[in-house]
Amino acid sequence: MIGTVFRSQDVPAEHRFDYWRELVHRAIAPSDITSDYAADFWAEQRLLELGPVMVWPVSVLPSRFRRTEKLVRQSDPEMYHLSLVLGGGLGFDHVGRSDLYGPRDLWVSDTSKPYEVRPPDGARRPVTGVGVDFPKALMPVSPDQVRELLGRRLSGREGTGALLTGFLTGLDRQSDALRPSDAPRLGTVLIDLLSAWFAQVLDAEDALPPETRQRAMTAHIRAFIRQNLHDPELTPPVIAAAHHISLSYLHRLFKDHAQAGGETVAAWIRTQRLEGARRDLADRTLRATPIHAIATRWGLPRASDFTRAFRTAYGLTPREYRLQALSSQQ
Repeated sequence: MIGTVFRSQDVPAEHRFDYWRELVHRAIAPSDITSDYAADFWAEQRLLELGPVMVWPVSVLPSRFRRTEKLVRQSDPEMYHLSLVLGGGLGFDHVGRSDLYGPRDLWVSDTSKPYEVRPPDGARRPVTGVGVDFPKALMPVSPDQVRELLGRRLSGREGTGALLTGFLTGLDRQSDALRPSDAPRLGTVLIDLLSAWFAQVLDAEDALPPETRQRAMTAHIRAFIRQNLHDPELTPPVIAAAHHISLSYLHRLFKDHAQAGGETVAAWIRTQRLEGARRDLADRTLRATPIHAIATRWGLPRASDFTRAFRTAYGLTPREYRLQALSSQQ
């Protein structure tokens, strides 16, 4: 597991809000945090330190954050902050801009400038989202360009914004299975995605170093593959055409990036399909689903090919693996 977890129910009721407020100050620039629910507070939050990047998935009763001119003068860590709203709503005031944000909306703020995050009037339900704090110096896009993004309501529903949203929500889901040694690599991937997203929104892709563009492209391709594993026609030529790159460049991207595990594109697709089928075979809620239906769902419609590949990968036939996995859960 990477990161630390805070659950308000683990802390005596009278100390919950103060304890959570101190935890938040570890992740973000100091701000004045208040809540109408401080006396009966509830929050769940994880802190993920990924090298120089801090990611903090959170679900919390409505609270207000105010970073004043005085707090900026007292302490400025020279960071950018990204917020992704997943549930509920928030208002945000920054650099003369003010807007309301809902699910899958993003905003960017600068710790060197005051801001206010406020719940909508009368809000009672918890707000869910992900915060990201990262050094300004790691962004290849100039501060003058980034200034155009500050305080704007931006979309996490399409393009690189959707990829960034998927990466952040996936980090939270997979954090228990990740190891501390994974953290620096994940931080590098996240900085690349943030850089690519900033550049896309600003139409400034030329500002990105070649290696950043390549890593962001690899992340795009891997997400595309995962979304289309069900399609038996998903092949390297199809993937290359969908991303307007040559087949040789696609193979070079996978070869050059350790995240792909050194596998060829076709081998990586096969591994992802087999892993998906293996998880489904071990899922008790799917025990009545025929094996061939599970294989087809993962883009492996030919029973003989699926059985042979599965036995090669795991040492058992799909039927043997399912029986073993389900019996061990009884």
